[in-house]
Amino acid sequence: MAVLLEDIIESVELWLRLIRKPQPYVDPNLDPVLLVPGIAGSILQAVDGSNGREERVWVRIFGADYKFRTKLWSRFDTSTGKTVSLDPNSNIKVPDDRYGLYAIDVLDPDMVIGREGVCYYHDMIVEMIKWGFQEGKTLFGFGYDFRQSNRFHETLKRLAEKLESIHKASGGKKINIISHSMGGLLVKCFMCLHSDIFEKYVKSWIAIAAPFQGAPGYVTSTFLNGMSFVDGWEQNFFISKWSMHQLLIECPSIYELMACPNFHWQHLPVLEIWRKKQDEESDSHIVLESYNPSESIDIFKDALSDNSVDYDGEDIPLPFNVEILKWADETRKIMCSAKVPPGVKFYNIYGTNLETPHSVCYGSEGMPVTDLQELQFCLPTYVCVDGDGTVPVESAKADGLNAEARVGVPGEHRGILCDHHVFRIIKHWLNADSDPFYNPVNDYVILPTTFEMESHREKGVTVTSLKEEWEIISSDEYENEKRPCVSNISLSDHSSKEEARATLIVHPQNNEGKQQVQLSAISVSVDAS
Repeated sequence: MAVLLEDIIESVELWLRLIRKPQPYVDPNLDPVLLVPGIAGSILQAVDGSNGREERVWVRIFGADYKFRTKLWSRFDTSTGKTVSLDPNSNIKVPDDRYGLYAIDVLDPDMVIGREGVCYYHDMIVEMIKWGFQEGKTLFGFGYDFRQSNRFHETLKRLAEKLESIHKASGGKKINIISHSMGGLLVKCFMCLHSDIFEKYVKSWIAIAAPFQGAPGYVTSTFLNGMSFVDGWEQNFFISKWSMHQLLIECPSIYELMACPNFHWQHLPVLEIWRKKQDEESDSHIVLESYNPSESIDIFKDALSDNSVDYDGEDIPLPFNVEILKWADETRKIMCSAKVPPGVKFYNIYGTNLETPHSVCYGSEGMPVTDLQELQFCLPTYVCVDGDGTVPVESAKADGLNAEARVGVPGEHRGILCDHHVFRIIKHWLNADSDPFYNPVNDYVILPTTFEMESHREKGVTVTSLKEEWEIISSDEYENEKRPCVSNISLSDHSSKEEARATLIVHPQNNEGKQQVQLSAISVSVDAS
């Protein structure tokens, strides 16, 4: 029996070896990369203080809203600058499995919803492994408690420790940081407050869709109405907009996403309200009031003055928090003084071509607002500008830093992390490709394939001929008929008896995304002597 069992085990092991997937390609020459997510982009676990039991509270499907309210609802502690859970027995922790990548990879534990917003950095991680990056050697993640301020000392301390550990794990190589959304503000705060550590460990920083000057329309409606991370019928299995609203009222990170009041906006974001008012003679009339970012604060105060939640039988007031606003103002002042340390390269990728909320309007001329506390139950309308659907281009481009490059990519705020154009740009900036002729702005590669030049002289006539060919590699698809485009050029100078003729042939793009360009030219000059 024992011999037979050994034969079975050997057969199974042989079978496993046969079906085992080949080991992924690993490029030992790559510099390490650290991925930093934005708001709500990290898995959070609640640790029971009495027994140490860990329970996933963000993101989860079953009992999601209940666990969210009992474990994540919190209050801001002005003495420490920390947002503390209402449950005194719960501590919030970010799992560090897979060198920090687990917490920022696939956020959906049950794969029920299966939407892009649930898979956070997943596509980028998969793509980078194809390029030769290796988890734990050259690829790492940094999740964090997104309720906290972007300059919260505990988060920044963890980030410093993370950079040091990556530096050691990669054999002393400097690190490339890739941040998304609010993660860009976190990295910027760290760079301001710990510039020596940043300069010591960081080689480059690539910010993607970062709201450097805020996300005006998005945050204004968030304060008054909350936000949804999942749209449509799936909300029934997730966190309600109201539950999310009550959490974010006490989150410094949200206040730090407000429109920067000192920024010189090309298009000033405003809060507009159609209001019904009465004059001294008791005659009512309807007016459209407009408030700039600083003036909007008083509206938030009035609209949320009676906001509260029932937690464990206790009525807890949750008005607009002026103390958090003061903290956020200080954070913005710190970020305004940011400078990229010598030797560190900074790149900025931002989303374009989507209508993005900028100014917010409540009520209408036909249905005006009579009480500001009604705003929590009103559906806003937006005045939109160009952006990624969440962050306006104007805000994302205004990083205030010395950038190596700023590139706009058509795409949605979270979906941009799955965009192949973005992948190609990042691959080029990380020196993980072999295309020295790649142009990140226009997203194509020009590869010279043929160059021939010949010149001869006969009876006072000099004839020079030139032939060149290129291949343009692009992801664009053309709708026109697949016929070569031919252009003829002819130039002559009668005074010097010179003439030149050229033919340019541009062939249509083939199925491999390649387009061939051919140039044939001839120049004739007559020596008068």
